[in-house]
Amino acid sequence: MNTANNTNPELGRRIKAHGIDTNYHDVGQSREGSKPLLMIHGSGPGVSAWANWRLNMPVLAEQRRVIAPDMVGFGFTERPPGTVWSMDTWVAHAVGVLDALDIAQADLLGNSFGGALALALAIRHPERVGKLILMGACAVRFPITDGLDATWGYSPSIENMRSLLDIFAYDRNLVNDELARLRYEASIRPGFQESFGAMFPAPRQRWVDAMSPAEAQVRAVAHDTLLIHGRDDKVIPLQASLTLHQWIVRSQLHVFGRCGHWTQIEHTRAFNQLVGNFLNA
Repeated sequence: MNTANNTNPELGRRIKAHGIDTNYHDVGQSREGSKPLLMIHGSGPGVSAWANWRLNMPVLAEQRRVIAPDMVGFGFTERPPGTVWSMDTWVAHAVGVLDALDIAQADLLGNSFGGALALALAIRHPERVGKLILMGACAVRFPITDGLDATWGYSPSIENMRSLLDIFAYDRNLVNDELARLRYEASIRPGFQESFGAMFPAPRQRWVDAMSPAEAQVRAVAHDTLLIHGRDDKVIPLQASLTLHQWIVRSQLHVFGRCGHWTQIEHTRAFNQLVGNFLNA
């Protein structure tokens, strides 16, 4: 494994996971009584694990080992030619990360697309999952929102990225033009837009449906589950988490007011405390 890169914080260590050269962050250390935490990012254009979790990893790593990979097709992980972008592919890659790091069981934290992936992993490989945290998860069927359609249909420009940031955050002060420029530049790195543009082609309702397990599968989830959602989310409707809360018997739901799709950024301190308390309970 390589040590962290000192020039670009998005570059962490590298490992072969399910045969894929994978960029990942590995911070903190295992403590008695705690499982490693696998953090799975969302599917915004130009996303990486570090961009998604940069404000959360250092805090959560004070109490446990934290693993945050760039999932295949995103960030600085390899994009093998001919890859089929599907939940089967992403679940296999996530399990490959755990296998490559010799982690028998991990707690999971997934954001949006990452929430769908975390739930799918818990359904398909329940023995590999401890506690489950789903934040703004795209994991039940709903009529696709204009915000999600715009996110998955992004074409690179600073103006389009500004518009997306306006959709993602409740408070525009958190997503200034400098951030829009940085995220735009990230979205046009070699290979980034090519894979992203191939993942969710129109019509995009089918990709919401494809990420959504059957109700019976969700109801069978027996893991302690924390659901987190922004009340004002324009990307994934609050109703999605309300439905998951009804279906997952061992679930609790925390809704943040004055909050869009980026709970971990818009309410960082409260988010970190909520997640930490849940994991340590």
